[in-house]
Amino acid sequence: MRTVAVWALAAVGLLGCTRTEPRGAAAGDAGGGAAADRSSLAVKGSDTMVILGQRWAETYMKQSPGVTIQVAGGGSGTGIAALINGTTDICEASRPMKDAEKRDVQARRGAPAVETKVALDALAVYVNEKNPLQEISVPALHKIYAGESKNWKDVGGPDHAIVLYGRENNSGTYGYFKEHVLEDKDFAASVQTLAGTSAVVSAVKGDAWGIGYGGIAYLEGIRALKVKKDEGGTAIAPSLKTAQDGTYPIARFLYFYTAGEPTGTAKRFVDWVRGPEAQAVIEKVGYYPLPGG
Repeated sequence: MRTVAVWALAAVGLLGCTRTEPRGAAAGDAGGGAAADRSSLAVKGSDTMVILGQRWAETYMKQSPGVTIQVAGGGSGTGIAALINGTTDICEASRPMKDAEKRDVQARRGAPAVETKVALDALAVYVNEKNPLQEISVPALHKIYAGESKNWKDVGGPDHAIVLYGRENNSGTYGYFKEHVLEDKDFAASVQTLAGTSAVVSAVKGDAWGIGYGGIAYLEGIRALKVKKDEGGTAIAPSLKTAQDGTYPIARFLYFYTAGEPTGTAKRFVDWVRGPEAQAVIEKVGYYPLPGG
């Protein structure tokens, strides 16, 4: 058994040589002012952002030989948990971190959670292309997802039961929608929760009476309703202009979080993401660059 243990340690050492950090450095050490300048980064979190993160990583790696960036989804909550326990360098989140989560980062990592706004998203309300409804108000959306309005005729549509689709509770999109549309009230028990925005889009695409919500970049084979802030307001379509000027009522920032100020490779990547080349990538994916970018 002793011989096996020594061999295992040697194998770990050899694997460590593929990075430029001192042996034993964990993912996440690129934050918190760490001195190590590693050539690989782990990015994990929001399913809304995973396609954007992958495109950024691909573009950056092409111009930065020797740098490896691995991007994974799982939801904002999953990414935040990974940041807390040190298994990711950068967390992608489609909602702001909670105070309790920030305290956990400080306690576990010995460094504050540092927030960086990286993109803008108009949270879209999805309906099937066969649905004649063109617009909806935030209060009406609240009633639908709270289970108070159960028929499309209640919100100006045809006489048919509404079929609800939504995200799982570790999703930042779920959290944002619950806070800003449901005012922190519970979702109706009839909401079919799905793992990932793509799954919500697929469900609505195949259900003429379905409704869902998610990032604007996922619009394919479905339609986004115009949204009114209140019943007497003007219905606003999600777009670059309306997201940036704040007239679309459920626009939101998308975030990177690190444990401490990023350094080395992580800092160069985060700075690049905030720059003009990476911000131009955002529109190609279907989201929106930061205001003034």
